[in-house]
Amino acid sequence: MHVSISVDSPGHLVSVAGPLSAATVAELRAALGAAADNGQGDLVLDLAGAEIVDASGLGVLVGAHRIAERHERRLVLRHVPQQIDRLLAASRLNRVLTVETAAG
Repeated sequence: MHVSISVDSPGHLVSVAGPLSAATVAELRAALGAAADNGQGDLVLDLAGAEIVDASGLGVLVGAHRIAERHERRLVLRHVPQQIDRLLAASRLNRVLTVETAAG
């Protein structure tokens, strides 16, 4: 399994493609932590190519949300695939995490 992470706008926009599982989340956690440390305003995570494989994937999203809050920022999930959106709703994380709507 391989996850692809790109920092499209340092400190602001991170994109991820591939599985978010225990084997891959450490790299994403580090990238999001660095982005939170080095920017202002919303921290956007583009999930267009992402897939959640296990609970570690959800955990990294919650962790990134907490890191962003500590920096007085907001984690915003963009282009959330339907499978991940359903998981967020089922786990009620959609009440905690900010998901950008198509119009947003």
